[in-house]
Amino acid sequence: MAKILFVVTGASYWTLRDGTRHPTGYWAEEFTAPYSALTEAGHEIVVATPGGVVPHVDVMSLRPSMAGGEQVALEEEQILRSAEELRRPIELADVRLEDFDAVYYPGGHGPMEDLWSDADSGRLLTAALASGKPLAIVCHAPAAMLATRRKGVSPFAGYQVTAYTNDEEEAVGLASKARWLLEDELVGMGVDFTRGGIWKPYTVVDRNLYTGQNPASAAPLARELLKVLN
Repeated sequence: MAKILFVVTGASYWTLRDGTRHPTGYWAEEFTAPYSALTEAGHEIVVATPGGVVPHVDVMSLRPSMAGGEQVALEEEQILRSAEELRRPIELADVRLEDFDAVYYPGGHGPMEDLWSDADSGRLLTAALASGKPLAIVCHAPAAMLATRRKGVSPFAGYQVTAYTNDEEEAVGLASKARWLLEDELVGMGVDFTRGGIWKPYTVVDRNLYTGQNPASAAPLARELLKVLN
């Protein structure tokens, strides 16, 4: 069975344009859906965070209105409570790519605070992309790709990528408050940005890079991973 690295944001807030801190973390569904699919298939999960901090779930993602109903929210809470990997993350700086068969980055607004400029994450992403191993990134987590730029050039330039769109950020009322928008930054970095409908599941596979647009895309992204891991 495969050993999969989950790189999770260590941030508990996102600094907005006016300097206020918007509470956040990782988005529950983007952890629970792939975690459940992969562990049920017998694969091993290891969580890594910047500094080895225990990651924070975005409490908004566990509201029934955001999770898709009260029962879904309760199920996600149960998965997070039982996932011991979340309570003993390794330090991102200590990760050895050769120890893993695939890498996955869940989103939430947290990566917009820390992973977008995290040098250890940038080095890991650059190595993972070059390795040919499956690399899956969903929703806001493609912000981490920004840390791969060297003199303005990223190895992800030219790859077909999807991520949380400007329209979706606008729909939740945060586009005008953000210091920068993910879609704009990725386009400016030179990726071939593509999208599906707002809030609809949408995934893109380009070589060994697997990206998903939004929380609803996390489960389909996991299914794409399972195809190559199995």
